[in-house]
Amino acid sequence: MNKIILILKRYAFVLLLPLSGCTLFDMDIQKKYDYEHKTLDPNINITARQFLENRSYESPINLNDTVFKWMRKGLEYAEIDLAAYEKQGMTFIFLHNDAVRVWDSKAKKVTAGMWFDFPIVTFKPGTEEILSTRPALKWEDYPKEDVKNYFLYLMLLGSYNFNNIRLTAVDAQTLLPPLSLASKKSMLGTYNDGKGFDQEGKMSLRILNNDDLAPIEINNKTKNRSGGYVATNAIVHVYGATIYPYRQQ
Repeated sequence: MNKIILILKRYAFVLLLPLSGCTLFDMDIQKKYDYEHKTLDPNINITARQFLENRSYESPINLNDTVFKWMRKGLEYAEIDLAAYEKQGMTFIFLHNDAVRVWDSKAKKVTAGMWFDFPIVTFKPGTEEILSTRPALKWEDYPKEDVKNYFLYLMLLGSYNFNNIRLTAVDAQTLLPPLSLASKKSMLGTYNDGKGFDQEGKMSLRILNNDDLAPIEINNKTKNRSGGYVATNAIVHVYGATIYPYRQQ
């Protein structure tokens, strides 16, 4: 019994050591530690287009940084000129690869992202009865007009960043033409009362104060993966989950 008590006392002493902070060794470290305050610079010193191009396809400069690969493939399919990302005074929503499709290599299928959340629909011939759905496997599974409108929705007129987005949602005008409708070929065409896209071409933005990272939330649904990039011509926010192209309550 005495041995057990002795062992417990020794363990108690060891557990208390990190809490004391009063050893000569610890005091010596504190004296030699020089704290240097640094603020991350949000300026990326290139245009939004260059930011996209530098991180989409493999290059001698960035062999492994292709986080915008699927976004760029979508832009190419939609025949959107990348010069659009050189416009001044804009805010651009960039899609990380995960926002487009998450590929499960073991199951060999798409398990998340917009290709999963907006699956391709097969209807019963001559009716609107859905027979089956499946995740998209390529951008070409969607009508080109839908993909074009989707990316136009991710281009905002004006600069929206942490300095002017508030806890109360603000509606930003996008380049999506008002009254644009999504095709019924995918489940996107069943959302927003069958319209798919926001009928005013607007996007809701707000800062979340109940999250330690204070992310920017789009349409009360999707939080940014990273944000506040200040390009030489625009603001860029990056999202890693599906963005629904209409405002939600």
